[in-house]
Amino acid sequence: MEVQKFNPLKIEKSNPGLWRYSHALPVDFDDAITLGEGYTPTLHLNIGGRKVYIKQEQLFPTGSYKDRGATILISDAYKHGIKHVVQDSSGNAGCAIAAYAAKAKISCDIYVPDDTSAAKLAQIQMYGANLIKVAGNREKTAERALLAAQNSYYASHCYNPLFLQGTKTFAYEMCEQLNWKVPDVVVLPAGNGTLLLGAYLGFKHLLESHVISKLPKLVAIQAENCAPLYYAWKNNLTYLPTIETQTTLAEGIAIAKPYKGLEMIDVVRKTDGLFLMVTEQEILTTLKNCCLEGYYIEPTSAATIAGMVKAYEYLEAETWVSLFSGHGLKSTEKMLAILAKH
Repeated sequence: MEVQKFNPLKIEKSNPGLWRYSHALPVDFDDAITLGEGYTPTLHLNIGGRKVYIKQEQLFPTGSYKDRGATILISDAYKHGIKHVVQDSSGNAGCAIAAYAAKAKISCDIYVPDDTSAAKLAQIQMYGANLIKVAGNREKTAERALLAAQNSYYASHCYNPLFLQGTKTFAYEMCEQLNWKVPDVVVLPAGNGTLLLGAYLGFKHLLESHVISKLPKLVAIQAENCAPLYYAWKNNLTYLPTIETQTTLAEGIAIAKPYKGLEMIDVVRKTDGLFLMVTEQEILTTLKNCCLEGYYIEPTSAATIAGMVKAYEYLEAETWVSLFSGHGLKSTEKMLAILAKH
């Protein structure tokens, strides 16, 4: 999958959203399966006493940044005549693949843990996907999907490298919106690593293309109730430890054994970044604060923002970047439970 060097002069501003960077993508715009995704607005907000840049990734067509990867992956599948795909997800990636498969008229089976948000399950089904609930955790779900993929195309956001070719556009957009100034610190969620690894690819591509002069420090956030990468990073382990997990509001990053976990740790180290974990109370408090400012985000988004505030204690930097990763409408039952309790 060879792509050209990134050239700001080759940006096709007439193309919708992230397809403006088609010269640096592995799929031509003529073959694009697109819903107009990308080039999300960036806000300059005061969060935790600092002015930071927040990319509004909750404004994507399916309500999360996973559309970045889905549009590239499904466009490539469509180009090659693939008629059926399978995918496993804790919710948002399943919604994204289902939506773009629907647009491409590709049938798909989406495997999800049986405790996935009801709002996300409804969304997946309304796109016409075949929803398969799996008893057990996220890892059991992936095992079922891998078996099914022996007889189909595996449109996995974790395994399929095309997905990262989409999420790398987060870095392109962020730097373009900052007039090609590279951020000092970028704070991202750390579940299966699709945004973390994709953003690293994007920033690295910009560096190798001499568009930017350094890599930003990448800070990866996990929930305290499911933080295998944090413990591996903190203890300099060369393997991912087996951990006891508990239920967390941040279901989108509750991955006990991320397939590319060691790779995620490696890229954070390469950028002199760090892993941090946040408590359930920190997630809840941040969620309430963001909503009271008018930003209706899902709890996983709040975990990332809470992690950024915590990172202020560890890193001195001028330009901070993070994101609202998913829309609050995707977590309606959790929001109702929070309201009922608090």
